[in-house]
Amino acid sequence: MPPEPLSAFDTHVHLDCPPLAAQLEYELAAARRAGVGNWLVPGVRPGDGPRVLALTARHAGVLAAPGCHPLAADDWDAAARQQLAACLDHPAVVAVGEIGLDALLPASPERQEAAFRDQLQLAAAACLPVLLHCRRRQGRLLAILREERFPCGGILHGYSGSVETARQALDLGFVIGFGGVLTWPGAIRPEAVLRALPAEAIVLETDAPDQAPHPHRGEVNRPAWLPLVADRVAAIRGWDRAQTWRITTTNARRVLQLPLTDPQGQTS
Repeated sequence: MPPEPLSAFDTHVHLDCPPLAAQLEYELAAARRAGVGNWLVPGVRPGDGPRVLALTARHAGVLAAPGCHPLAADDWDAAARQQLAACLDHPAVVAVGEIGLDALLPASPERQEAAFRDQLQLAAAACLPVLLHCRRRQGRLLAILREERFPCGGILHGYSGSVETARQALDLGFVIGFGGVLTWPGAIRPEAVLRALPAEAIVLETDAPDQAPHPHRGEVNRPAWLPLVADRVAAIRGWDRAQTWRITTTNARRVLQLPLTDPQGQTS
């Protein structure tokens, strides 16, 4: 018999946030029935690490990426740095995130950049990839990655930039995360980026409870809706769902430095 296909990997989902956290067993069971087998939960604020790590102990397939989002850059200080560093040797921590820059948030560019550089340095010291958040500061973000000579790559989450910027991120060892926005009617730029990328640069995400895919836009997003993103990727790339699962899950596991195994434990 041929091996079972790889289950899908949701590379960015806030399982610790309401309303998902209140009904998480139900949400994950529904996602498993939909073919999803792994979930990567990023941090947002410096104190989120212990809560996210507790999820990994209670729920099979859940992994952690603690970190400080640019919306919380004003909370980044020496104590936050020490707290994050203490989390990074936990076996369920596979990345640092979500970190980056955002021109639409109130924290100053200087505070955002300081938090971003600090976390890149912690990730590099721990040999961990990063989950990147960026809005309207892609050029500066790429410049900092080059200045820091960040060696571990990662995932550029919820990407909304140009094809050229995406290619520059690939050159720095990153892959590109596609979520619900790709499915929205009129999503011309994400579709153009998806068409232009090599297959090995594409991963899937929900960003639940935010960014719900069509036809659920405006609703609370759910982990079980990752197949709606996968099916849109498949339609654009000319793949079927099984190919999309296999390609994107292999990419996710590679960039997160995880074994390339299917649900039966066989090497892919």
